[in-house]
Amino acid sequence: MREAGFWVRLGASLLDGIIVSIPLAIIVGVLTGNFDNDEPLAKLLSGLYSILLPVLWSGRTIGKRICGIRIRKYGTHEPPGIGTMLMRVIVAGLVYAITFGIGFIASVIMVAVREDKRAIHDFIAGTEVVWD
Repeated sequence: MREAGFWVRLGASLLDGIIVSIPLAIIVGVLTGNFDNDEPLAKLLSGLYSILLPVLWSGRTIGKRICGIRIRKYGTHEPPGIGTMLMRVIVAGLVYAITFGIGFIASVIMVAVREDKRAIHDFIAGTEVVWD
């Protein structure tokens, strides 16, 4: 399988944002009365979506499914498990926060220029994103 590059990964993320995150924020806002972007419940549910859906859907989120890409373990080509997704989302998120976003920028460049299209979060979790 071919590795998925920058643009299709960006497209999948944007679709996830439009299809899942925006409606989720609205629903949580209606339930809590807080339409602020920093609503903890919305962040929690969004995080759970990012961690659990790829485990349940063989490496796909809604956006990845639409774009025809998926996350898989590097080397074994198996779908990610819960531990893999925790590393990919939580630990990598901490690395990006600790580096004040510089790690994220480095990841964007890595996906754009590396032959294997792997970002920092892929190396942390031992994953890759490939075309289905």
